[in-house]
Amino acid sequence: MPGRSAAASIGYKGVIASRASMSGLNWLNFLSALMQTGFGAFLAVYLTSAQWSRTDIGFVLSVGTVAAMASQVPGGMLVDWARSKRHVAAAAVLAIMAASVLIATVPRPGPVYTAQLLQGAAAAVLTPAIAALTLALSRQEKLGERLGRNVRYAAVGSAVAAAIMGMVGAWLSYRAIYWFAALCTLPCLVAIFRIRIVDLAGAHRRASHAAVIHPRHGAAPPKRMLQVARDPALLIFAAATALFQLGNASLLPTAAGALTRAYGGLPDLVASKFWWILPHMLRPSDLLVAAWIAMPQLLAAALSPWLGRHTQMVGRRRVLLVGFAVLPLRALLFATDGNPVAMVAYQALDGISAAVLGVMIPLVVADITHRSGRFNLGIGIVGLASGLGGALSTAVGGVLSDRIGDIGTFLALGGAGLCACALLALAMPETHATMEPSVRPRTA
Repeated sequence: MPGRSAAASIGYKGVIASRASMSGLNWLNFLSALMQTGFGAFLAVYLTSAQWSRTDIGFVLSVGTVAAMASQVPGGMLVDWARSKRHVAAAAVLAIMAASVLIATVPRPGPVYTAQLLQGAAAAVLTPAIAALTLALSRQEKLGERLGRNVRYAAVGSAVAAAIMGMVGAWLSYRAIYWFAALCTLPCLVAIFRIRIVDLAGAHRRASHAAVIHPRHGAAPPKRMLQVARDPALLIFAAATALFQLGNASLLPTAAGALTRAYGGLPDLVASKFWWILPHMLRPSDLLVAAWIAMPQLLAAALSPWLGRHTQMVGRRRVLLVGFAVLPLRALLFATDGNPVAMVAYQALDGISAAVLGVMIPLVVADITHRSGRFNLGIGIVGLASGLGGALSTAVGGVLSDRIGDIGTFLALGGAGLCACALLALAMPETHATMEPSVRPRTA
């Protein structure tokens, strides 16, 4: 019909990405999360079994955190600059495979430090690469729901990995966990290259974000990086995310330490409570690590697509406030009820926050950078702020636990969450309502 866009005139079949591409994106989220699960709590358990001291394990984990933080902004810039997001994602997956092989084969300080550096830098590239592929494949009005599906598949991948790695560690060896992660590389690469080039090239027919519009289709030149970094909405969002992570990152370690001090040993406590469901050969510590990783991930998987759809109706800020408000609630529950079974259940509430952050960080950054085109740089800036908040949290949480006790620490961490909520409520604009596309699909 006259006056309608070319995309609209040929119907949705012309603008929806192919089933193969969307399936590839689903599996990429699932498998990449599965590959990286072993670099968290399981790594500490593995190195403990290899007779590493707590100090050395702490340094190794810190190296991974620092590498990830230092790579956030350069990683986002790299993805913005690269023509082929698929190849960037593939290179990051291969780097994670190399890190897994290093840890599995040579569990000595030099190789393990190198592996942590590789994995931290690769994760900082892979996250914006997946976000960029999602932005190119999703229709504008469905971006929130599509990001929710990303979080669902990644959460399920982490939960499945936690279950499998817990059993592999118990029945085979902790070293086998990293061989299992490395074996997932091939299917992960297959998933990446199932995403069709023709679908990525047709991004301008589905969305008006400057990051997916080629200049020949009418896109304005991208803004300078410094202009993007100074955007008030992006800075407020990054600050709120940093405050949230300041309270959130050390909440679970503080709770675990409180239980250990109160009951004399968390694995023994779990064994005494759940002896009837534990196989004889399964160590309670394996079950505990797996459960505390899996429970929030399963809740995040259930909620994420619904949150993505809901944010199109109620706006971004309200959904963000709900996710951020869970942190002070969890902190208050930890402070007031020391029942061990209940505290494990409270940790599951973290799945709500995980779902909200997983969906909203790329979605809000997409809103803010709609005109600038520097989508992945924006994700890198928010990721850096989040990492700094998390790194500071673990240090502050330990100091507070020694100085004011566990209950005071829980309340202080919850206070940081309240500050994040206040910043969102008072200063953060509603990015969805104010977004005005500067570039649009070509008209027929």
